[in-house]
Amino acid sequence: MSDSTRVSYASLRDFICVAFEKTGLPQGDALTMASLMAEADLQGSDGHGVIRLIPYIRRFKAGAVNLTPNIKVVQERAAMALIDGDNGMGHLVMKRATELAIEKARTAGVAWVGSVHSNHAGPASLYARMPLAHDMLGLYFAVGNANHLPAWGGLSMLLSTNPIACAIPANQEVPVVLDMATTVASFGKVKAKAQRGEMMPEGWMVERDGRPLLDPKRADEGFLLPVGGYKGYGLSLIIGLLAGTLNGAAMGRDVVDFNHDDTTPTNTGQAIVAIDPAAFGDVADFKARVDTVVRDLRASERMPGVERIWVPGEQSHQKRIDYTTNGIPVPPALKANLDKLAADLGIPALA
Repeated sequence: MSDSTRVSYASLRDFICVAFEKTGLPQGDALTMASLMAEADLQGSDGHGVIRLIPYIRRFKAGAVNLTPNIKVVQERAAMALIDGDNGMGHLVMKRATELAIEKARTAGVAWVGSVHSNHAGPASLYARMPLAHDMLGLYFAVGNANHLPAWGGLSMLLSTNPIACAIPANQEVPVVLDMATTVASFGKVKAKAQRGEMMPEGWMVERDGRPLLDPKRADEGFLLPVGGYKGYGLSLIIGLLAGTLNGAAMGRDVVDFNHDDTTPTNTGQAIVAIDPAAFGDVADFKARVDTVVRDLRASERMPGVERIWVPGEQSHQKRIDYTTNGIPVPPALKANLDKLAADLGIPALA
C-alpha cells in the first residue's frame, strides 16, 4: 500500500458522515455509522470500512434501506432480547443491541440479544469489542449479506461467510480478539483485492469445476471455500441458524445478495452476547490469567523460520497504532472513487 493516500481517522469519519447526511441519513445516525466505519479501517478491516460507502449510498438512493428506522425491542426476558431494526442500517441496530446486552449482563451475568430486519453492519469485531470497555467478554454472530458458499460437496450457494467474533479482556496484554469468516476469506477481502487490482491467493475461491479462482473480478464465476473444509461448512450453517433463523431473519435461499440487488430489503440477522466475568469470580484475577495464557503462547517454542507467535487481535492492534500515528491508507482506486462520489454529492473531497 506504499502508493496509498494516508488520511486521519477524524478526516475519514467526517467525510463519511457528510456523505451520509447529504444522502438523507439523520445527523446523529450518520455520525454513528461514520465512526464505526472509520473504526473498521483504523483496525485494518479494510473490506468493511469506507470501501462500503458507495454501495451503501447506492442502496440508500434505491430505497432498500430505511433511513429513519424505529429500532425497538420486540421480545425480552432477563438475559435476552430480540431487536427489530425496522430495515435500518446494521451499524445502528447492532450498536443498540450491544448496549442492551451489556446493560442486561450487569445483572444477569450474561445476555444474548438478536436482531431481525437489520442490514450489513461492518466487521464482526466492532461489536464483540464493545463489551471490553466494561471489562466484559463479547461474542458476535451474523448472517452474511450474500451467499458465496455451497453445502459441502454441493454447488448451490445457500450459505454465506457467516462471521463469528470473540473479544476477551486482558490486564497488561492486548485483548484477545478473534474475528473470522467461516470461509477462508471474507467476501469483503475479495472486494478489497479487486479494488486494488490484486490477485487472490490460491485457496480462497474455486470455480464451479473445482479449479482455483484467482482473479477477484471473476468472483461471481465461483464460490468461497470454507475454513477447515467440511468443518467450516458446518460452522457457517450453525451460525446462520443462530443469527438468522432463530431471530426470524433471512437464512439460506432467503438471503438477498446486496452486491447485485440495490432495491430489496435484506432482513439481515445478527446476535451479540455479553458475558460479565464478575459473575464467575474476581475480574482482575481473570484478566491476569488471560495475560498468563497469552504470554505462554507467545513464549512457546517456535518452528524453524517463525519469527513470532501471534495471538488473535495483536496484528490489528499494531495496525491501529500505525494508522493512528501515520494515517489510514486509502488505495488509489478507492480514493478516485471517493473523489467522484464527493463531486457527485457536492461535498469536499476526502482530505
